[in-house]
Amino acid sequence: MDLGPEPQNPTPKIPSPILPPRGTFVANLELLKETSKLRPEYRGLWEYTGKAVFAVASHSVLLRLQEDLDMALQLGDQVPNFTQKTTAGEIDFYNWAGDSWVVLFSHPADYTPVCTTELGSVAKLKGEFEKRGAKVIALSVDDVDSHNGWIGDIEETQGTAVNYPIIADADKKVSDLYGMIHPNANAKVTVRSVFIIDPNKKLRLTITYPPSTGRNFSEILRVLDSLQLTDNYSVATPVDWKDGDDVVVAPTIPTEEARQRFPKGVTEIKPYLRMTPQPNK
Repeated sequence: MDLGPEPQNPTPKIPSPILPPRGTFVANLELLKETSKLRPEYRGLWEYTGKAVFAVASHSVLLRLQEDLDMALQLGDQVPNFTQKTTAGEIDFYNWAGDSWVVLFSHPADYTPVCTTELGSVAKLKGEFEKRGAKVIALSVDDVDSHNGWIGDIEETQGTAVNYPIIADADKKVSDLYGMIHPNANAKVTVRSVFIIDPNKKLRLTITYPPSTGRNFSEILRVLDSLQLTDNYSVATPVDWKDGDDVVVAPTIPTEEARQRFPKGVTEIKPYLRMTPQPNK
């Protein structure tokens, strides 16, 4: 990754044990401000002329920084594979996912009240996810024994069996891969992250909630419906859309062509805003 040219102004004197080699790693201060939060070892910075140079004791630290910068998952990225212990045994994520859609969601900790309600809700909705060809899997940084003990409480208080795996990410391997730990929120536990991953292992949605706010998994189902519909038809789903409602004709399609493609009818509100009944209903 090219972090920019070597600064024109001379660098200040830096103690020799951590003197950066000539021609090495320069970045904008805004980038430094953000990336220095990722790892404590990146915080030795020297600022000059609107730029700063990373003080790195070894190339291995630099490589770790580059991994962190490259690691932020964005929509359309292929998600990383991993092998990790779960309440259903050790899994290879790609093999476990197979050709299904996947909803991967993290929770801050076992034996906590909001998480207990969330995992119970997902268990009750598992059949709805299966109708959409989707698997669900949860994660926290607790170990398998903790998960298994807590499952008893979930089943007792929520009136349902926990019928999907919970990843035991005690070494934070998956949490780091997927950016589930936000140090400024809490450096020790995962936030409430949700990832929708398609059968090609592409990231299609991310939502992050604070630990104090429980999620609305009906909204996750609604997004799944929208993604699967819009993958197959040249439409988009408007605000508050639900399965069966009218949809928006893609603005790239001329109105006359849209009338041919969507024989149920096209209502033109504006040249760029055309509605049509959901085509697969």
